[in-house]
Formats: sequence, C-alpha cells, structure tokens
Amino acid sequence: MPLNSLKLEENNRHRGEWIAAMINTGRVMMLGQILVGMGVVSSDDVELAAAEAKKSNDRIGQILLKMKLIEEESLMQALARQLSVPYVRLSELEIPSDVVERMPAKLATHYQVMPIRNLNGVLQIAVNDPLNIHLQDDLRLMLRSEVELAVASRKEIADGIKKYYGIGADTMEGLLDKAQENEEVQVTHVDNLEEMAQDASIVRFVNQIIREAIDDRATDIHFEPMEDDLRIRYRIDGMLYEAAIPPAIKRFQAAILSRLKIMADMNIAERRLPQDGKIKIKSGAVDYDLRVSSVPTPYGESIVVRLLSRDSAFINLEKLGLNPRNLKILRRMIAKPHGIVLVTGPTGSGKSTTLYAALTEINDMATKIITIEDPIEYRIPGVTQMQVNPSIGLTFGRCLRAIVRQDPDIIMVGETRDTETAEIAIQSALTGHMVFTTLHTNDACGAITRLLDMRVEPFLVSSSVEGMIAQRLVRVLCPECKMPFKPASEQLRQFNLDGETDIDSLTLYRARGCETCRYTGFRGRTAIYEIVPVTENFRRMVVDRRPATELRREAILSGMHPLRQDGWGKVHAGLTTIEEVLRVTQEDEAFDDDDDLTAVTAGDETTRAQAVPAQ
Repeated sequence: MPLNSLKLEENNRHRGEWIAAMINTGRVMMLGQILVGMGVVSSDDVELAAAEAKKSNDRIGQILLKMKLIEEESLMQALARQLSVPYVRLSELEIPSDVVERMPAKLATHYQVMPIRNLNGVLQIAVNDPLNIHLQDDLRLMLRSEVELAVASRKEIADGIKKYYGIGADTMEGLLDKAQENEEVQVTHVDNLEEMAQDASIVRFVNQIIREAIDDRATDIHFEPMEDDLRIRYRIDGMLYEAAIPPAIKRFQAAILSRLKIMADMNIAERRLPQDGKIKIKSGAVDYDLRVSSVPTPYGESIVVRLLSRDSAFINLEKLGLNPRNLKILRRMIAKPHGIVLVTGPTGSGKSTTLYAALTEINDMATKIITIEDPIEYRIPGVTQMQVNPSIGLTFGRCLRAIVRQDPDIIMVGETRDTETAEIAIQSALTGHMVFTTLHTNDACGAITRLLDMRVEPFLVSSSVEGMIAQRLVRVLCPECKMPFKPASEQLRQFNLDGETDIDSLTLYRARGCETCRYTGFRGRTAIYEIVPVTENFRRMVVDRRPATELRREAILSGMHPLRQDGWGKVHAGLTTIEEVLRVTQEDEAFDDDDDLTAVTAGDETTRAQAVPAQ
C-alpha cells in the first residue's frame, strides 16, 4: 500500500479511536445530555431517540431531527459544544475573497463545506458533520494545508456557497477547464453553438438557475447581456434581485442563451428579431409553464423567463386582500346579469388574479363562461378558455366576434387593447352578456377616459360599464422579523388621516430581514384596491365627457376609497409598510389643497348617500 494511503488510514483510525475514547470516558458530555441541558428536548425524548438509534444504527441527533423534536441549529450548537469546536452563523460573517479563493468551488460544492477564515496559515472550514472522520483528512490532502473545523447548519453552508461562489460555480469551473483544454476556441457557427448549448455542463447550469428561481419564489428570470457581463436577476415579490453567479459567465453567454431558446423551441439562428417560446418543466411534484421572450440588444439577446405554476391553488375573493366593504361591493358588481367590469392597473399588478378569482366565484353548472387570454395562465375547470395568436390573425377582436355566437353568459377578455375589441365588448354587454376585461390605466376612473380615447361613444360607455377596479400589489412584511415602531407625523401626512386618528398611540411595523425572508424583510404580496360602482350621476358625467379628475371627485364623494387609503388600512393592520404603499400609489389630485378630502374619505359619506342607487 502507498505511503500516503497508509498514513491516511492511520490518521482516520486514530481520530475515530480518539472520538470514541473521549465519549466513552466521559471527557466529552453525551450529545443527549447537552440537548437536555439546553432545554430543547426532554430526557424522555432522548431515551426514545437512543432506543431508535440502536435499531437503525443512526446517530441520536439525526433521529431527533427526523422526529422533528429539535431544530438543526440546536443540533449544530450541541455538536459544537460536545466536540469543543466553534459554532458559526455564516449569514453574520463577511468572508474575505482570499479565503474563498483558497478552496475551489467544485470542492466546496462536493463536500458542502465553506472556508471562513485564515488562522495563521490554518484554513478554518465550516462543516455540517464534524463527526465525519474522513472529511478533515480529505480536505487537508486536497488543499495541501492544515485545516480546522467549525460547525454550521446545512442551509447556511449552502447559502454561503451560493453567495461567495455563485450559482453553478462548480459547473462553471468545469467549463473553464474544458475551454483551456480546447485552447479557448471561440464559437461562431450555429452548428457549433447548438452543440455547445447541449453540453452537459451548460444544461446543468441553466437547470440550476431555474431551480434556484423556483426555490426563491421568483416570478421572472432576467438574462441581460452587458458589455462585459451577463447579468441574471430574479423578480421576487415584485422587486428585482441580482443572482449570485460566477464572474466567468460572460464567456459562455451565447451557449447559455441558446440553451434557453432550444428548450423553448425557438430559432437559435435568428438573433435579429424578437421571439417567444414556452417550456414545460417539473420541479419535485409541481408542474411549471415557463414563458420565454427574447429581444435583440447590442450585446446579445436579452431573455426573460416567466414562471407559472400549473398546480397553484386558485385564490378566492376572500384571499385577494379586499377589506369587507370592498369585498361586498365587488360581489354585488360581478353578480349583475350584464354589463362591463373594468380592472385596471399596470403590468404585474395582479389584474388577472382578480379576474380568475371573480370567475371562480360565479362559476357554476348553470353558467357558460368563455375567456380570451394572452396567454392562458391558469386552467379553470368548467370554463372554456381561448388563447389569441396574432401571427395567424387570431386577435382579441376576432375571438370576441366568434365567441358571441357560442351562447356565453359571461365573457372575460384578457386585455382591451384597441377600438375594435372595446366596441365588440360593449356591444356584448348591451346585448345581455356580462363582460370582464382589463385596461392599462393609473386609476379606476381613468378606464372611462381610456375608452373614450379609443373613440367609443360616451353614451355606449355610460350604458354598459357597471364598475371599475384599480389595484396595486404591495409586499407583505415577514411575520418572523417585522419590527414595531412609532411613526413620525411627517410620515403619515400623505395619507390624509382624519382628525380622530390618534397618531401618538399608533404602533406600525417596518422591515428588518431574517433567514425566513432571505433578509429582504418581506415575504409575499397582497393587493390594495379602489372600487367604483357606477351611479346615475356618474353616468351623466360620462355622457357629458367630464374630465377624469371630476369623475374621480364624484367617485370619492360617492364613497370610493382611493388606493392610498386602502393601503393605509393594511399599514395600520401591520401587513405592510408606509414606504410600500407610497411606492405604488400617487397623490390624490381629485381635490385641491383647499378641499376637505379627509372628511369624505374618512367615512363621512352622507354627501352622496342618497345619490347611490341600491346595488
């Protein structure tokens, strides 16, 4: 046997004998005793785990984890105390780049370890299993350096590898080694590019990016070519966050983007025109539809991937974030036998989700519902759904003309983009159908102005529209780490609070950041709404072509709560922050500074109480 192998075997034997001797002689306290002393388990739990460990030949700590009697962090702290090694939280450390460079990404990923500091030439490494007697010898042999172990949780180590090495760093190292072996040949021919895009390392890297996006609850992945870099960003809870990726990724940009286009069945030879494609994947037990869009830029194609889960449970009206008042108004609105309900807001504000929730609420065996969408995001059982295809002339207008002859009771039009679609939708509403559609406007009353801009006659708009809804999405504070604070009066001034609000006694919350929310301070989103049921006075103003500001004034006097006021309700309830609501809303211009808006929006709605007809 070679000398190195004999030495390694001898070291392993001595280390195993040392650990066993320390524990058997009582010089090291038993793990169960430490956990009981920490107050995280009872003696009975330890005895139960010890009995199970004898049967399965597994460690007591792992048995307690499987039985969900302890958290991994508690086990790591107990192991560190038992073996007299440091316990570290990697999320609280800033690891120097020269320390990270001492360990290759492939080694860190394979062993799931993370170098953390340099101690007089000895490399301290965070591990999850300090009882693995082979690990320290393997690391010493491969790094050709003395090493010292510290203990950290498996998740902290995985997050540290991703943060300091980047997603797929081990894959990228393999690609760089392969490129050096091939003398860094530049790929220019389409056939060579396709071959490289099918390389196992490129395939694995793209899969890692998609899987990481799914794990982070991202809704979109942005691949953005820059002059000297390929930037990858995830949209999480409506905000973009840059993904940690290896610095050498730019060299493989063409292959990575081509891999995405091949997966989406797009033409990889065409880089001058925008393209769209679709990918179907399965992650665990969940099926996903990925919508892929590419556009040409000076430094390569920019690709955005939208992630849609086909297994997502439908959100009902109660879970949309509507307050009881708005929920009651919306239910009356969608229960009408005919007319149009307009849902407005910018792209990504949750309009489709609101429409799906409304359709799910009124979907029954006695009702025929047909939708026209671009694309179909979720399948609704019992609903006939159509997808437009402009490349063959299947537009919203053409679909709408066709489905009117399908004898529907309710029609949903994904978006009213042009005059033709608007006119057919209005005619459908006037001939006994209930129509739901969306428009891109800044507020609810702006939907009327948008229809008039499309040259729809005011009397048709007045006769058909039953209500308008505007909405925005705000991030929800992480319940694990949100912090209470006393707001300053200057922060509340923009909410036009009524005089009865006791500012001094208010306790609101702000974001802090923790492991649960990945240190963003937020987890998930909810919607804020303004809902305008159309009154007779409002209809007369539409026929008279009154400006949007006057329409909005009338809506507020009739009881509409503006977006910012609805947002204040969620701030006051501790669901979100002042900054979030102000970020997605604009100041109300329906009233001048001299007008008493607060008296109306605070609940004194008697001004128009008699003017609002019974719904």
